[in-house]
Amino acid sequence: MPDSAALDHTASLVVDLGDRSYPIYIGTDLLKNTELLARHVPGDTAVIVSNTTVAPLYAEALRVGLSAFKNVKLVVLPDGEQYKSLDTLSHIFDALVDAHCDRQTTLIALGGGVIGDITGFAAACYQRGVPFIQIPTTLLSQVDSSVGGKTGVNHPQAKNMIGAFYQPRCVIADIRTLYTLPDRELSAGLAEVIKYGLLWDVDFLDWIETNMAKLRARDEQALRHAITRSCAIKADIVNQDEREGGLRALLNLGHTFGHAIESGMGYGNWLHGEAVGAGMCMAADLSHRLEWISAADLARVNRIVTAAGLPTQSPADLAIETLRDLMDNDKKVQGGRLRLVLLHGLGSALVTDKAPEELLLDTLRATHAQPSPL
Repeated sequence: MPDSAALDHTASLVVDLGDRSYPIYIGTDLLKNTELLARHVPGDTAVIVSNTTVAPLYAEALRVGLSAFKNVKLVVLPDGEQYKSLDTLSHIFDALVDAHCDRQTTLIALGGGVIGDITGFAAACYQRGVPFIQIPTTLLSQVDSSVGGKTGVNHPQAKNMIGAFYQPRCVIADIRTLYTLPDRELSAGLAEVIKYGLLWDVDFLDWIETNMAKLRARDEQALRHAITRSCAIKADIVNQDEREGGLRALLNLGHTFGHAIESGMGYGNWLHGEAVGAGMCMAADLSHRLEWISAADLARVNRIVTAAGLPTQSPADLAIETLRDLMDNDKKVQGGRLRLVLLHGLGSALVTDKAPEELLLDTLRATHAQPSPL
């Protein structure tokens, strides 16, 4: 039987993509409600893909519960951004082939953004496409990477350079999983929450600033609101621009700077959210130099990012010249021109290739020398 308490406390949003539309469930103890999960598994077989950190916490109970409805297998990958690679992807394919999985097999991503991205990409590729479900267990993946169908792996020189747009059957975000999340990972997730306020909804930004202490203390109601509003904003954007033809690119605020930091430092040394936190401050600095936001707005961005426990500058041991070179590996580069997502007032953003190189270098110099978050 379904867990009635879980159902009663579940918010459901919809990513509206016609016949590929899917729900986002947000609530507490949803992992116990395996009937809800089974409802979105179309075939007889499911493969849970998790990692060595998350699997011991949740995978076995999920496997046992889902086994009442489906045949269930488990694949456990090593944990870390450095394993978001083609080699790890091949490990998933090996497991699927060895188990004689067919195209009615559903892949279930149980973990953070790395697991969600790589499992989704495996689902997009295996037998040219099998169903998959996202069960994100980090704040970052619950508010961002699990929604919208971006899947992929990293190239050693550039993050997320290899991948596909491939939508899940549903997203199940269990707030209870955030209680086992390390503080550093929680802060990393708050970067993406802040991002939505900065680029889309200044009222939400006001709420984030007011409730930051509650969010960091893992207050259930505060987390529920942050996740629900973040997912609603992302769903709205994806509904209008699934494949990043224009509007969806705004969701990369801070990411061109941040991805360069991640690859330059070696994947996993800075968490994605830490790099995005610094990247948003760098984008705000450049926006101020272009006179698109005020000095007070810039100070506020830095204050909110700091309050989340995130860095506001690039690493001291990553040379400015290296950082600038790595930015040219960004997916938004077109025709050899670097395109950046910048702020045009708080709550509003735009994509531009018009930022003068000298101002960009001024920003890189002014926002350098952050001590390592490790």
